[in-house]
Amino acid sequence: MILRDYINKALSKAEYDKLEDDTFFGKIPECPGVIAFGETLYECQNELKEALEGWLIVKIRHDKVAGKSCISC
Repeated sequence: MILRDYINKALSKAEYDKLEDDTFFGKIPECPGVIAFGETLYECQNELKEALEGWLIVKIRHDKVAGKSCISC
């Protein structure tokens, strides 16, 4: 439950841009390297969620999230 809340809070801070080729780019500025692309906004949002989940797994495995998070609670 707590992890899901964290993910939802991070995703609420996501920024999206429509690119010149009509695809979408998304990022979460507070989480360096968490970016995604998609043919549609929906696809981009899903890709961004997956990128965030992977980013969190790496951070947790390397104890980089504890005490310092990318999203302030």
